[in-house]
Amino acid sequence: MSYETPARPDWLRTLFPFLSWMSLISRKSLPADLSAGLTGAIVVLPQGVAFATIAGMPPEYGLYAGIVPAIVAALFGSSWHLVSGPTTAASLVLFSSLSALAEPGSAQYVKLALTLAMMVGLMELALGFFRLGSIVNFISHSVVIGFTAGAGVLIAANQIKNFFGLPIPRGSQIYEILLYLVTHINAISWAVALVAATTLASGILVRKFLPRIPYMIAAILAGSLLSVGLNLEFGAGIPTVGALPSSLPPLSAPSFDPAVWSQLASTALAMTLFALTEALSISRALAVRSGQHISGNQEFIGQGLSNIAGSFFSSYVATGSFNRSGLNFDSGAKTPLAAIVAGSALALIVLLVAPLAIYMPNAAMAGVLMLVAYGLIDQHHIRQILKTSRAESAVLLVTFFATLFLELQEAILAGVLLSLMLYLNRTSHPRILIRVPDPKSGSRKFTTNINLPECPQLRIIRIDGSLFFGAVNYFQEMLRAFEGQNPQQNFLAIDMSGVNFIDIAGAEALCQEAKRFKTRQGELFLINVKESVAETLHHGGYDEDIGLQNFFQSKTQALRNIYPQLDQALCAVCNQQVFVECRLRGRTEPQDEAA
Repeated sequence: MSYETPARPDWLRTLFPFLSWMSLISRKSLPADLSAGLTGAIVVLPQGVAFATIAGMPPEYGLYAGIVPAIVAALFGSSWHLVSGPTTAASLVLFSSLSALAEPGSAQYVKLALTLAMMVGLMELALGFFRLGSIVNFISHSVVIGFTAGAGVLIAANQIKNFFGLPIPRGSQIYEILLYLVTHINAISWAVALVAATTLASGILVRKFLPRIPYMIAAILAGSLLSVGLNLEFGAGIPTVGALPSSLPPLSAPSFDPAVWSQLASTALAMTLFALTEALSISRALAVRSGQHISGNQEFIGQGLSNIAGSFFSSYVATGSFNRSGLNFDSGAKTPLAAIVAGSALALIVLLVAPLAIYMPNAAMAGVLMLVAYGLIDQHHIRQILKTSRAESAVLLVTFFATLFLELQEAILAGVLLSLMLYLNRTSHPRILIRVPDPKSGSRKFTTNINLPECPQLRIIRIDGSLFFGAVNYFQEMLRAFEGQNPQQNFLAIDMSGVNFIDIAGAEALCQEAKRFKTRQGELFLINVKESVAETLHHGGYDEDIGLQNFFQSKTQALRNIYPQLDQALCAVCNQQVFVECRLRGRTEPQDEAA
């Protein structure tokens, strides 16, 4: 007798989403996740310190933000590859918001940062519970590809400072960075550049020829060893990360003072929307490459819980990190276990290895991040989009350049807004096709063929799209254009099989056209009206205004009823014989054929 493991209830997977991916952990995936997690933990060392400095926080808080939030977000989020923690953009937003309220680095400043993390976490959690994760659907594929490529270029540009050992001012725009590089070539530290280039080359070679070895760790070790050698032998003075404090994140408590929460409310809302957009964009970008499906609601919940937990473990606002998430994917991570390993390993590194960071050159980190930046530029999908669609190409390019020259949240918003505008433009112009019977078909098969004859009195059209307020004007303009082409066509039959939605404006437009055709001694007929559309027309009494007798379930039923209403005198002299009824008339009345 065999026994099967009982399936876990759906509610259990909802409460503990990590149960859904734990079965994916295998002997094959475990080494990859461990390697990717360890690589991520090493990379976050200099980044965390830099981000904390940007945020106006004590340096160690950048490391603390990469421990607990990363673990919690991986356990309760949706993405297999997203790594949460401190980011450049979040740190800049934090500093610009809080520096006016307290002295950066002070105890009051830290308290405000922890409180902000708690508030952002609660808002994210609420959005997830109310199932508003569907907003991710408004971030189109082209927006994600453009945003990711732009972020890759930004990462590479921001590493030029450490790659060449140039004192480029912090916060410089990409064009300022490139201009500084060109005008200060003589100031390049060739020792620093040699370490960075060696790291970069080592990573490329190991990845190509020794794929079983973690190429990023190998690259960092190669660059670090060369740096130590140059410093000892030539006194090159290559800057390093520097010694870090050896302590786990201490317990902390955000403020629950209503006055403080009121003071931070607007900042928390802005930070929430930005952090979620960033996290979801990264998740979607990596999902495109891995083939994974992302649950926006679950990602909201994971991000919310990570910030709530982080506020009690000395972490300021954390969100998805492009650097570490891209690194996580490129390092071969298979499951969220890699992010959990990264957070746990970082805690151990802070305890045991942090003092050794004094030997890790910033140039080596720059070389590794150059590899990550290149990997974020999805050349295949970019070429595909540029070849396929002008509209999607415009979305991609706008998002890409906005990412380079605007704030990240503004770049995403620009791409999303352009996508929505193009979508609304498409939906406001539903396809309206003239339909005629196919003479080669024995049944009433209709086709769209301008070379086939059309009834002089009756025009049949099909609408593919929604009849809503945005499409009403286009719909009515098309009917006026049809009228101008053939003023004698006083009867109109609309095949509604392609209309899935109609609003009050669309219903009223149908009523207006029905009345207008009656004044022309004609009629408007509706065929194949879907149930949802029929309900809207019925609840508003619009079907009675149009005429209940003018609704038909099929074209055959419609034409059998419409044909007798046509002007028979015109039918008598018409030799088109478009409909079956026309041919039947010709058989029963030979004088028509003679005419």
